[in-house]
Amino acid sequence: MVPIKPEQIEQVNALVRSACANCQDGCCLLLDDGDSYPCVQLLSISGIYCNYFYYSVLPTDKMLYRSVIQNINYKERKTL
Repeated sequence: MVPIKPEQIEQVNALVRSACANCQDGCCLLLDDGDSYPCVQLLSISGIYCNYFYYSVLPTDKMLYRSVIQNINYKERKTL
């Protein structure tokens, strides 16, 4: 989990809805096994739990990406 600040939640959710190829109508296509499952990232209020979002979508918003990366301490960065 990559921590996010409360003021980043709206920006992260907006980016999920607008740019994530796996988020359709608030549901995650990667988790779909015949049943729809809500997007984990849209439910989160404390961190980034979706690796696809973190590695593929978040970097497209450079300012938000930088501000999220600043929340991570050096030891955590090495394990991501």
